[in-house]
Amino acid sequence: MNIGLWLARRAAVDGARPALFLGQEQVADYAAFHDSAARVAAWLIGGGIKPGDRVAIFMKNCPDYLITLYGIWYAGAAAVPINAKLHGREAAYVLSDSGAGLVFTSTGLDAALTEAAVEAEIVDLSSDAYAAALAADPVSAPLRRAPQDLAWLFYTSGTTGRPKGVMITHRMLVAVSLAYFSDVDQATGEDQILYAAPMSHGAGLYNMLHVLVGAAHVCPTSGGFDEAEIFDLVEHFGSVQMFAAPTMVTRMTAVARQTGRTGRGLRTVVYAGGPMYLADIIDAVDHFGPIFVQIYGQGECPMGITALSRHDVIDRSHPDWRSRLASVGRAQSPVEVQIGSPEGEILPPGTSGEIMVRGDAVMPGYWNNPKASAETLKDGWLMTGDMGVMDVEGYLTLQDRSKDMIITGGSNVYPREVEEVLLMHPRVQEVSVVGRKHADWGEEVVAFVVGDASRQELDALCNDQIARFKRPKAYIQVPDLPKNNYGKVLKTELRKRLTQEG
Repeated sequence: MNIGLWLARRAAVDGARPALFLGQEQVADYAAFHDSAARVAAWLIGGGIKPGDRVAIFMKNCPDYLITLYGIWYAGAAAVPINAKLHGREAAYVLSDSGAGLVFTSTGLDAALTEAAVEAEIVDLSSDAYAAALAADPVSAPLRRAPQDLAWLFYTSGTTGRPKGVMITHRMLVAVSLAYFSDVDQATGEDQILYAAPMSHGAGLYNMLHVLVGAAHVCPTSGGFDEAEIFDLVEHFGSVQMFAAPTMVTRMTAVARQTGRTGRGLRTVVYAGGPMYLADIIDAVDHFGPIFVQIYGQGECPMGITALSRHDVIDRSHPDWRSRLASVGRAQSPVEVQIGSPEGEILPPGTSGEIMVRGDAVMPGYWNNPKASAETLKDGWLMTGDMGVMDVEGYLTLQDRSKDMIITGGSNVYPREVEEVLLMHPRVQEVSVVGRKHADWGEEVVAFVVGDASRQELDALCNDQIARFKRPKAYIQVPDLPKNNYGKVLKTELRKRLTQEG
């Protein structure tokens, strides 16, 4: 089925329900939302877009993001959302690789594409072309699509090499949307979803389930993440759900404490997209209360591998509550999750290995990249590249990307374990641990630290918490850590720095 049907159905029975907001201002109810999407679809079809064609969106968060997204789906095409923070040349690569012949852009972003000499037609939201799209005679209904048809072409963040296009089907979007209700949280038409993280990524992937129930969609006027703006909006709307990267949660906690904000109006914060360190989530729960749910997913299985429930996040009575809170929870309903050996053999509970996933939320493959697809999909399993361990109750704890594991003197060191310890120091704001080549040991452990804790203090902390061989042999103080556009630390850049410094 076409995932766009969820909007058409909601508009048919609940058209007057508020749908799209820019800040506190309503810009469309569900009837108008549906009508605009149907007009964009007609305009696309009239311009030669056929079912299965790719149409890109290179926008900051705004209500028109959803209008164009559903317009693309109504036309039977596949959306190619591109992070608005990307450089024009990076966006140009995505457009070229996906074969998108048209791209919708926010005002101002068209210049980056023009400078990059993209071949796709650029339709700015302020252009006459977009005005014509909104004035076209609407299609009567979304075009029919099969469950296995491409709906969303998601390009990986590309921390190593060129990003790959993950093929996300209509079936996958339905599976992860329904899994939200069974495994993550509930949502109703009385709720609001706030888009403070890029809609090209995890935040946008939660729009469908909120369309299904008729919730309101709120885009900050800033187009992005601003702590004070978020607190103002959630207090105004009163029942807000939002997706946030762990770094965003940490920043919200710090600002709330500094300014006396309580987060009143925040109903649920779903966090994912990077390591949430134990000290940070304890700090956030202590301040905001029981509003947090964690999920773990990848572009290849978007938002849909595991979930750590609200109860598990706040529970302090269970004897293993710390280890549970440090985990990413248990398998979501549409998938099976196992720990595997390098050969793909399923390992018993308590054994470290690569996280393997299969089910309806898993991609069929990468766009025009059979080699990468064959390397990642083996015997029906998605080989995530993430290392982890699962206990007998099914709680999965991430260790690190397999490529990030450090082998020193024949022993494995998972950087996250060391990072968790170093972050216990009150004067360490951020830390990233990588391996550096060593003539005798193969690799040695090095920590890049944002903060002013001394080496002696950090050594003492490590000696008290972890085995001596895991303790960093060097601490490099830096003003900040290099991150990609999704907030993930670029360990490749840190390793490069170590190589350049000899």
